[in-house]
Amino acid sequence: MAARLVQRCCHRLFCGSIFAPLATPTSLLAPASKTVVARALPQAALASLHTSSLSRQTDKLSVKEQVYSRHPEHREIDELIESASSPEDLLNVGEHHPLNGNQASAVVIQLSRLVVDKKLETESILQDSRFQQVLNILNSQLSQVWNSSLLPLLKSLYRLGLERNKRELRSVKQEVRWRLRRLNFRQIASLAEYIAASEHTEDQSELLSDVVKHLELRWTEIGDTRVVVALMMKVGHLSQTLMDRLEDKALELAEQFTAEDIRKVALVLALQNRRSVPLLRAISYHLVQKHFTLSTSVLVDLAFAYGKLNFHQTQVFQKMASDLHARVPEMAHGDVGRCIKSFAYLKWLNLPLFEAFAQYTLDKADRFTMLQLWNVILSFARLNFQPSRSENYFNMVHEKLGDQLDSLDLHLLTDLVWSLCVLQQAKTPYLQRVLAPQLYSQLLADQTPRGQNYRLKLMHINAAARLECPGYQGPFLPPEALSATEPTRDTKASPLQSSLQEVLNRVAKDEVNRRFNVHTIYGWQLDAEMMLNSDNQPLPIKDFAAPYLLQSEGTKPPPRGTRRIAFLRWEFPNFSSRSKDLLGRFAMARRHLQAAGFLIVDVPYYEFLELKSEWQKEAYLKDKMNKAVGAEMAK
Repeated sequence: MAARLVQRCCHRLFCGSIFAPLATPTSLLAPASKTVVARALPQAALASLHTSSLSRQTDKLSVKEQVYSRHPEHREIDELIESASSPEDLLNVGEHHPLNGNQASAVVIQLSRLVVDKKLETESILQDSRFQQVLNILNSQLSQVWNSSLLPLLKSLYRLGLERNKRELRSVKQEVRWRLRRLNFRQIASLAEYIAASEHTEDQSELLSDVVKHLELRWTEIGDTRVVVALMMKVGHLSQTLMDRLEDKALELAEQFTAEDIRKVALVLALQNRRSVPLLRAISYHLVQKHFTLSTSVLVDLAFAYGKLNFHQTQVFQKMASDLHARVPEMAHGDVGRCIKSFAYLKWLNLPLFEAFAQYTLDKADRFTMLQLWNVILSFARLNFQPSRSENYFNMVHEKLGDQLDSLDLHLLTDLVWSLCVLQQAKTPYLQRVLAPQLYSQLLADQTPRGQNYRLKLMHINAAARLECPGYQGPFLPPEALSATEPTRDTKASPLQSSLQEVLNRVAKDEVNRRFNVHTIYGWQLDAEMMLNSDNQPLPIKDFAAPYLLQSEGTKPPPRGTRRIAFLRWEFPNFSSRSKDLLGRFAMARRHLQAAGFLIVDVPYYEFLELKSEWQKEAYLKDKMNKAVGAEMAK
């Protein structure tokens, strides 16, 4: 400013000296002098304009000269810091040259880079008196450090391992907190990512809390996908409010996402168990529409995320299945196991893909651990998938299991044998091991919901041993263990259930001729039950003995030619996705009840709920009953 003021004063004096001779009294001017004055005025104006523009240029030059020519040693120090190739060189710069706050911060930042790049020990550096001198300069001139250097300085001090309670480190952290409003969003985001990834101390937690609050307030400043994805991955879990806003921003920027961005966002949602339907729909749409070439790792992670969140999108599943099918032989066995499990959670059975998976596990069985094979069998059982080379496949499974059953936890063993029962592959040794008193007594003692679930599985295994394994001689569960009921997940009756009961009341003609929600000793529940005599007329069901109940109300033996009808309603969740094939659990239930002597009347949602009038539903059930009786008579 002083230089510019001096120049302007000189400019005015210079202009005054030019125009002074022109101030001649008019009485002394000759007629020709008018021409002189007329010509002099434009020249004076031109001189003034030229001098003014020149002064601006000299102003600019003077400022540059002031920066560079007055302090050439500053440029020299900066170059020495940048060119230093060892901590010793850097510390010597501070010892032999006077440093300001910015240069001291540059020394610390460069030191941390060298330590990281060359994997050096920091203990000797921290104890060096020259380094302590640099820290003292920093502490005294911290307010002069530029914003662009302040955050790298803080990270560098952490990397160098400076003690958390050190005065200089606390000063830098406090300075950062004071300047948060002046930092741009990218700097705050970078700081948040760094602190979130490091070990949290009390003072760090305070700084992180302030940073997260600023992110919550300034989230609209996010302008690119990299920042929103990084924040969702590293910081989003710290604040529900921030994560909600990041999801909104991700939804806004979803069109710009790459395949890698989509993978990261899907994984973040899955790991945080956030089923953000609008965002999942958006990334699913762009996955299909943009025809990304997805790597195998991306496909595996997407399958996991969709399975974890139970989000169904048929076109995405078809794309994943078609892309994976050709790559199955080259996939790692761990990825194959993850894919099988993910698709099982999604209830998505793509036959060509699962045939390829089955062949892979058959060809490379030696690569699968016991736990991985356990996951594969459970997944196949959930989907009720039987490989085309079923005999070869399950021979491999039985050989692989061998004597390794003892290595399985009690619950894992129960799940495995239950799954083999679903697939009709349970052998006598497996059944005997699970139904042995010393084992099942441990499960029956557990009164938690989890224990109740395993008690039901034991009843299903016991039913499979009685009904589907004619050569099995025991042991079996005792009567007192056969009283478990399925956990009630929803107390409110579904539309299918209430409508079925209303229609059955009319079909049975009297409430004594039907029974609802019958719990059997096999662990399966009948939605309704009726008895028909040889003329297909309903009988009072409660008058007759029922060996499939733990406690039968009636004692009379049923008349000759009597048929027991079991009505089983099948809701939407009972089927594989986009198909009319029952999942393994429900297929086994139907099989067991049929083996127990019931005539099965299936009432699937996609047929019964399509019927509009009551007489149509009544005619539908009667027709189903007649067909079941006819099929039984045809045998």
